[in-house]
Amino acid sequence: MTPSLFGGIEAGGTKFVCAVGSGPDDLRAETRFPTATPEVALPQAIAFFHQQEARYGRLSAIGIASFGPLDPHPASPTFGYITSTPKAGWANTDFVGALRQAFSLPIAFDTDVNGAALGEWRWGAAQGLDTFLYLTFGTGVGGGGMVGGRLMHGLIHPEMGHLRLPRDPQADPFPGICPYHGDCLEGLTSGPALARRCGQPAETLPSDHPAWELQAHYMALALVNLILTISPQRLILGGGVMQATHLFPHIRRKVQQLLNGYVRSPLILEQVERYIVPPALGGRAGVLGAIALAMTAGG
Repeated sequence: MTPSLFGGIEAGGTKFVCAVGSGPDDLRAETRFPTATPEVALPQAIAFFHQQEARYGRLSAIGIASFGPLDPHPASPTFGYITSTPKAGWANTDFVGALRQAFSLPIAFDTDVNGAALGEWRWGAAQGLDTFLYLTFGTGVGGGGMVGGRLMHGLIHPEMGHLRLPRDPQADPFPGICPYHGDCLEGLTSGPALARRCGQPAETLPSDHPAWELQAHYMALALVNLILTISPQRLILGGGVMQATHLFPHIRRKVQQLLNGYVRSPLILEQVERYIVPPALGGRAGVLGAIALAMTAGG
């Protein structure tokens, strides 16, 4: 029997990744292109799915895992919109509406981090868990995940990238780059923040550059607040910045130091390398998460 096929859009701040398939072992087609503007990117995504339907047959559903802020609530009049994003040209964009005009299919819509979390839960590092967090550190910083087996939503959705952190201006005079908050988590630890702080792209920094120790410090502060608030069973850290895998030991050590033995879990005290982990799906977590979202909408 031919498996149902689903479309997925990982809409990141820098690039779109679109794919068709049914899971990690069945990705039939994939394309990548710059996020650009809605007038450019959305028609490219729609054209890709039309091409794949012509080749493979009708899709069962399409899932969109997008940068935000966005409106994920189906009963809301602005469901499917990207709302107050600082991404130029994308504020108040009816993302889902554009796809609905082109396809008579169920459309699932959520944040890129909730999508990636769902993909990791279905196929990756969060299998068997019901309360965990996925954080991405890249062009922006965001967090999502599950609590009690349900993706995290509420008033809108989590905005963990904008957690406020203690910063000593004398020890660290860099004011951060977030246009809303300056030195929030995203303003201090995103890829563009690292580049602005150091005057060169993060991927060109040597592993012994002092910026990495400060990066790990700020990230650990955020993770400790999330551990104490949500009590996740695992923390999954993805995104382009985490391609610098030497960060993981520094972050784990600093989380243990900041908690200072207060959370009496063997996973934190003795097996922290199993608690703070990279995504098992690697760089495909986002687009596979979009396909996992589509599966919740269409089968």
